[in-house]
Amino acid sequence: MKKLIFLLAIFWSLENAQAQEVYFSMGKNFTTYNFKDSSGASNPNLKSGTGNFYELGYIKSLNNEKFAYSLGLALNEYNNVGGNSANSYSWETQYLGFQGGITYSIIEKSDFDILPKFGLNLATIISGKQSIDGTYYNLTDEKEFSGLLVTPSLGVQIKYNLSSDGFISLGYNYSIGLNPTNTSDQKLSFSTNQLQFGVHYAFN
Repeated sequence: MKKLIFLLAIFWSLENAQAQEVYFSMGKNFTTYNFKDSSGASNPNLKSGTGNFYELGYIKSLNNEKFAYSLGLALNEYNNVGGNSANSYSWETQYLGFQGGITYSIIEKSDFDILPKFGLNLATIISGKQSIDGTYYNLTDEKEFSGLLVTPSLGVQIKYNLSSDGFISLGYNYSIGLNPTNTSDQKLSFSTNQLQFGVHYAFN
């Protein structure tokens, strides 16, 4: 699966080498885990955790110039904490994958724009650890965390032009991460609020 995604991404990149923009985004993920054990019961003691994200990619407008699509390489940290009076636990994970998106320009001015955005991220875990009362466990081989993480998202982006070919952006995304490859009795999904800051460079 990883090789297929990689080959498709290379082919797609070659077919669209004349991108209109390259961009780099970074920001914060505020993530809550929705965990269900083998009996279907949820853990009521889970709290939102914070992590970083980084994304590098390009954007190209479609023919009508209102719609644009993007493709990037993204590193996301989905962290979480929990516990009660008897014990405490935390999770720290990093997922690397491809981020695709479609935006629509609704308020296009000479130096300002607002763009609703739909995105889809396909990623796999590259680092993960669980801490239970100070004891650490590796998560990269756990079925709830490994495999393919599919994360659709909805959000909005605000762009501000600094020059004719350079601008910055602020954005917000809400996403839900699902693992369709998890075959264990324990199920895990992520809900994430993401705040982002981006730097863009436009090509003629």
